[in-house]
Amino acid sequence: MTRPHPNTVESVRSEDEVIPTNTSETRTETDSLGSVEVPADAYWGVHTMRALQNFPISKRPISVYPELVVALAQVKQAACRANKELGALDPRKQAWIDEACQRIIDGEFHDQFVVGVIQGGAGTSTNMNANEVIANIALEIAGYPRARYDLIHPIDDVNRSQSTNDTYPTALKLAMTASLTTMLTELDLLRISFGRKGREFHEVLKVGRTQLQDAVPMTLGQEFHGFATTLGEDIARLRETIKLLSEVNLGGTAVGTGITADPGYAAAVVRHLSEITGQRLETAPDLVEATSDTGVFMTFSSALKRSAIKLSKICNDLRLLSSGPQAGLGEIHLPPKQAGSSIMPGKVNPVIPEAVSQVAYAVAGADVTVMMAAENGQLQLNAFEPVIAHSLLQSITWMRQACWTLRVNCVDGITPNTEHLEAQVASSVGVITALIPFIGYAEAAKLAKVALATGRPVADLVVEAGLMTREDVTRQLMPSRLSGVHPITQAINVVELKGEPSD
Repeated sequence: MTRPHPNTVESVRSEDEVIPTNTSETRTETDSLGSVEVPADAYWGVHTMRALQNFPISKRPISVYPELVVALAQVKQAACRANKELGALDPRKQAWIDEACQRIIDGEFHDQFVVGVIQGGAGTSTNMNANEVIANIALEIAGYPRARYDLIHPIDDVNRSQSTNDTYPTALKLAMTASLTTMLTELDLLRISFGRKGREFHEVLKVGRTQLQDAVPMTLGQEFHGFATTLGEDIARLRETIKLLSEVNLGGTAVGTGITADPGYAAAVVRHLSEITGQRLETAPDLVEATSDTGVFMTFSSALKRSAIKLSKICNDLRLLSSGPQAGLGEIHLPPKQAGSSIMPGKVNPVIPEAVSQVAYAVAGADVTVMMAAENGQLQLNAFEPVIAHSLLQSITWMRQACWTLRVNCVDGITPNTEHLEAQVASSVGVITALIPFIGYAEAAKLAKVALATGRPVADLVVEAGLMTREDVTRQLMPSRLSGVHPITQAINVVELKGEPSD
């Protein structure tokens, strides 16, 4: 098989990473390493081409994360406005660059962001991809052909007063904030769905379980209300990280000293970026520290992992509660979504909770990746921010979609197996726990053992032993009282639940 020339487009294509070009014609671009052939219709240039040749690893271009592409354009737009304000950029160039950035923000040209998500160079290839695309769009707006870098230069003009080391992490924080916001919307909708089921099931009695063994009665509504509450707690924890993401090192340039930038640039660019994004951003108090530190990404990753693992625990509970349908717990019915076996007719599996748990495992693994990348960021710069970016943005994206499918394809359609639950409650030995204040633990334990051995009702055994009257036993063992539907022992009210998305 003939291998393509290393400078041709075909040498860097894959089934997942298709280089956008409609022609076999090329143009020659040159950098400090020499000349490279670039597809004539590409908006990117020589630096991007070299990245495509060097990093054919992930088979996933950065455009799979549109929030990151938009964030890069927002940073470049803020930079050109600050540079014009400070007299560091010609007003005509600024106008062309500004319009080019806005078109990317509006959703155009995303297919031109082609470098792989995994790359060396601390994100330099991503930054250069953005610089080249913006420069060539700006040239086109100005009426010039692409690659006329003597008129608008990717570095001298688009990247003025910047370094990858401050633009890339700033764009990543913006992208994470935007992506997290959409994920939290889905997580909140899932919380509401569980809460609605909590209200719907608030009178459906069941036997609680601790350590997989029968415990005291409760309601199915209480169980689902608990799911809603735990998701609400995670929403609050994740929202706390947004404040941490608002501190940026923009203006620090290479190592945080601000070399090549006007003394007033850092304040000006953050002000413009805040106006563009609508976020209240602030310059880090120590730009040298902020350039090398990736602690915020670890904090964010940890909060995301917590949410994912708790969501997986809920999914495991749903799988257990719906197990069977004949030889398992069989307390609830999950909506059937697809045939569960290629050999066993009629089998239906809990595929939605299974998929969501797998997302949680991936998020947990990504957290380890983020931790290792953060720990290995030597001296003044962390070279491994690209894998941090990919790990976190992928985790957020998968979590958002997992919350959506769990809500729409599972939780909204759950129904209780009421008859089965009622039968279990009626024969439960655990209800004797409520009689301990009246007959003592030792007597209760003896009668529980007899009830399990003989299958006789607890109430009958207590009355026959002369420990309580039938009337008193019946009153104390009302399952609705034990579960808290009619509270007698400080049980929480499980019927009330805020049903609207949280602020």
